[in-house]
Amino acid sequence: MNELTAQQMAILERLASAGFSIVAFPLYANAVGVRRGGNAALLDPIPGDGFRLFGEPCVLLDGNLTVRVTDKGKSWFVWKKLRMEATAERVRELEEFVSELKVLLEPRE
Repeated sequence: MNELTAQQMAILERLASAGFSIVAFPLYANAVGVRRGGNAALLDPIPGDGFRLFGEPCVLLDGNLTVRVTDKGKSWFVWKKLRMEATAERVRELEEFVSELKVLLEPRE
C-alpha cells in the first residue's frame, strides 16, 4: 500500500475515536480494513484525499470476511464452509455499521 496522506490519517483517527478498529486482512493488502463488533469493511484509498468502500461491508465469521448468499430462500453470511444465518438483527447491525462508516468517511474541512 502507498503512504497515506495526512487527510487519510485524520479519517482513520476519526474512525478509531468512534470505536472502529483498523485491521489488516492479508488477502487484501492494498485495502485498509476496519471493524467494529462483528462487522467489517475494506477501504480503498482514493489518491490524495480519502477512502471509498471496497466491495461490500460484511459480517465477520471466525475473524474472516464473509459474502452474503441466498440458499433455499434463506439469507446467509458465508466464509468457506462456515455459514451464519443473516437474521434481521444481524442485517440491521450491519446496516447501522455501514451507515455510520459512510458518515465518518465523508470529507471534512
